Amino acid sequence: MTTASDAGRTGPNIPLIIICGCLIALISFGPRSAMGLFFQPMTEARDWSRELFALAIAIQNLMWGFGQPLAGMMADRYGTWKAMTLGTVLYAVGLLLMIDAQSAVALHVSAGILIGLGIAFSSFSLVLAAFGRAVTPAQRSLAFGIGTASGSLGQFLFAPLGATLIEHVGWQDTLIVFAGLIATIPLLAIALRGKSEAPVTAGSASDQNLKAAMAEAFGTRGFLLLTLGFFVCGFHVAFITVHLPPFIADVGLDPSLGGWAIAIIGLCNVAGSLAAGYIGGRYSKPIFLSLIYLGRSIAIFTFIMLPISPASVLIFSGVMGLLWLSTVPPTSGLVAVMFGPRYMATLFGFVFLSHQVGAFLGVWLGGKLYDETGSYDPIWWCGIVLGIAAAVIHWPIQEKPVPRLVAEEAESASKAFT
Repeated sequence: MTTASDAGRTGPNIPLIIICGCLIALISFGPRSAMGLFFQPMTEARDWSRELFALAIAIQNLMWGFGQPLAGMMADRYGTWKAMTLGTVLYAVGLLLMIDAQSAVALHVSAGILIGLGIAFSSFSLVLAAFGRAVTPAQRSLAFGIGTASGSLGQFLFAPLGATLIEHVGWQDTLIVFAGLIATIPLLAIALRGKSEAPVTAGSASDQNLKAAMAEAFGTRGFLLLTLGFFVCGFHVAFITVHLPPFIADVGLDPSLGGWAIAIIGLCNVAGSLAAGYIGGRYSKPIFLSLIYLGRSIAIFTFIMLPISPASVLIFSGVMGLLWLSTVPPTSGLVAVMFGPRYMATLFGFVFLSHQVGAFLGVWLGGKLYDETGSYDPIWWCGIVLGIAAAVIHWPIQEKPVPRLVAEEAESASKAFT
C-alpha cells in the first residue's frame, strides 16, 4: 500500500512538466500563428480568392474549437500523452497535405480540418490542464501565465522563421520544416502523460463524474458569461493573425513588415502573459479581463483612426501583444477556481470552443467583407464593438468556487479537526 509519505516522494516532477509543457506550447502554437504568411504565396500560386484561403483558416479555427472538448475528455480519461500523440499525427499530416492542395476541398481538409483537429489535441490547452494538476492552487495562475507565454514565444520565433524560409526555400519546403518540428511533440509529452484522477474517497463532495461536472458548469452563470466573453478573444486574435499581414501590404507598406508585426505581437505577449499570470493570482480575474478587452478596443480604434505607417504598425503590434493571450491565464484560472482541476481540460475545452467560433467568424468575415467592399474597415469596427461588449460581460463574474467545492473544503477541514 502506498502511504502519504510515499506519494510525496513519488509525486510529479514539476520542473520537468513545466519545461516540456512550455516547449510543446511553443512548438504547437508556432506554425498555426504563421498561417497568415502563406496567404499571399498560396493564393497567387493557386489563383485563389482571398475569401477561399480565409475560409480554410476559419475552418481550422472552428475544428480546433470543436476538437478541444474532445481532446480534453481524452486527456482526462486516457492521459495527456495519448491525446497529444494523436494531435501530432493530424497536425503534421495536415501541413504536408497543404503542399499539394490544388482545390478548395483539398485546402479546407488539410489546412482546415486536419490542422484544426491537430492543434486541438496538441495545443497549450492540454498543457495548462497538465500544469493545473501538477502545481498547487496558489501556483496555478503563474503556471498558466508561463505556459501561455511559451505559446506566444512560439509565435515570435515562427513568424520571422516562416517569413525567412518562405523567401529563401519557398512555402512548400517551409511546410515540410514545420511538420518535422511538430513531430517532436510526443517525445516532450511523455513528461505530461498523467491524467485526471478519481477521488480517493467515494461519496465525498469531489466524487463527481464527467457528466455531472458538465451539468454543474453549464448551470453556473459565471461559466456561461466566461464562455460567451471568450468568443471575442478568438475573434480579435484570429482576424489579426491572418489578415494583418495582407492589410499591411494593401496599404503599400513592405510585406515583410507583416511577419515582423506578428513576431512583435508574440514577443510582447510573452511579457503580457507572464504579467497576466502574476496579476490574476493577486487581483480580481473578472475585472482584469474587462480591462484587457476594453484596452483592445482602444488600441484598435487608435490604430485605424491614425495614418498607417511602419511605426504605427509596430506600436499597435506591441500594444496588442501585451493584451493578446493575456486573457488565457485569468480565464483558465477562473475555470480552476470555480470547478477545481479534475475536469479542467474538458471544461476549459468548452470555453475554448466559444473562442474558436469567434475565431472562425473573425477570419472568414475578414476575407468575405474584404472581397465585397475592398476594405478591412467594417471588420475593424466589429472588433471595437465586441471588445466593449466583452468588457461588460466579464465584470459581473464572481470569482469563487461552486458549492460542491465549498462543501468539500468544509468536509476536509472537519476531518482534519477531528
